[in-house]
Amino acid sequence: MSYTTTGPRMSFGTAISTGFRRYAEFTGRSGVAEFWWFMLFVVLVNSAAKALDSSLLGADSGDAGLFATLWALGTVVPVLAIAVRRLRDGGNRWTQLFWLLLPIAGLIVIIIRFCDPSKPAAVQDEPVI
Repeated sequence: MSYTTTGPRMSFGTAISTGFRRYAEFTGRSGVAEFWWFMLFVVLVNSAAKALDSSLLGADSGDAGLFATLWALGTVVPVLAIAVRRLRDGGNRWTQLFWLLLPIAGLIVIIIRFCDPSKPAAVQDEPVI
């Protein structure tokens, strides 16, 4: 059985604008496409910021330069908000983010949770174990 609660797939640009427009909204839901497109954008800009730091400021690859630090500080709330909305859309609780405290296994578990298909609101009201 396939649960579909969202409309057509979201494009890259729409996902970015939606992610920043709803940057501090921890309620509601975010679909799979919206989450992964936004995360791709964050990673690409972070890589560009690190490259800019190393070329302009001479920062080592292990050091966090000025641009990468500013980007990370500016996107921490939007990334947390979209992660919470994505977990809710997949029928999980926001507390699943605590899996990230486990070094490798936690990352694998949370990526699987982020890939869960969207579930209708009626299914989300059931307790998740």
